[in-house]
Amino acid sequence: MPELPEVETVRRGLQPVMEGARLDRTRQNRPDLRFPFPDRFPERLDGAVVERIDRRAKYLLMRLSTGETWVTHLGMTGRFTLDGRQLGEFEEPAPIAGKHEHMSFCATLNGATHRVGFADARRFGFMGLIPTDQVEAHPWFAGMGPEPLGNAFSGAHLSEVFAGRKQNIKVSLLDQRLVAGLGNIYVCEALYRARISPLVAAGKVSKPRLEILAARIRDVLNDAIEAGGSTLRDFANAEGGQGYFQHRFDVYGREGEPCRAEDCSGVVRRIVQSGRSTFFCPSCQKR
Repeated sequence: MPELPEVETVRRGLQPVMEGARLDRTRQNRPDLRFPFPDRFPERLDGAVVERIDRRAKYLLMRLSTGETWVTHLGMTGRFTLDGRQLGEFEEPAPIAGKHEHMSFCATLNGATHRVGFADARRFGFMGLIPTDQVEAHPWFAGMGPEPLGNAFSGAHLSEVFAGRKQNIKVSLLDQRLVAGLGNIYVCEALYRARISPLVAAGKVSKPRLEILAARIRDVLNDAIEAGGSTLRDFANAEGGQGYFQHRFDVYGREGEPCRAEDCSGVVRRIVQSGRSTFFCPSCQKR
């Protein structure tokens, strides 16, 4: 599933074409994805101007001139296309045209018109239209923790939400109520950079080490965004190119390979925590 850097890469790809653009010729080719499309979806989009494109956790939010915000979650195989070029694919190889294109529209900005489509072979993605002044209170967003790249995220925040927590730190970091948008890949990488074991109880990690962890989380996300995301199978960015951060993975997907730390002779290990693969170096990341 696309994680925060991949969704941010898609947001940045849509931004130059869609921010300030007028939408029209909207087509909806089926009644639902994971959930039903909003009532009268094409009619509510046609004529609207996209005032801004934001990201909250792994959601894309397009604020419209109509007073509504168009929310999109890519699911597993959801991707936008721009004039037939792929704007977002991640992990699952799937066709982007024909019966898998479930909606499309035209975006006109400064006299130029582009056709934008949305395809989702597995249909785990979904879209919604929410009154802009009610977005934060909507069930999709209410109770979400701070953005890991935002000012409200820090070691002090982690120390507060982890206090007394017996659950391991890896699974705790994936709890969207504590931190919004962190996913499996980048949690593994951040814990490795911070030299913290994924097995340790979250409440047992000292505040100084959590300060280091918060900084490493920011670093790994920014590095991944700069690299254009991570291509596990066929993710593609707005320019049609692939992300390259997967070539920088220190532990993720490297089971049985040597630790990359210069002073470590350990081997990367894989375990399963709450149904998700965790990759770490037992020598570097001791409890």
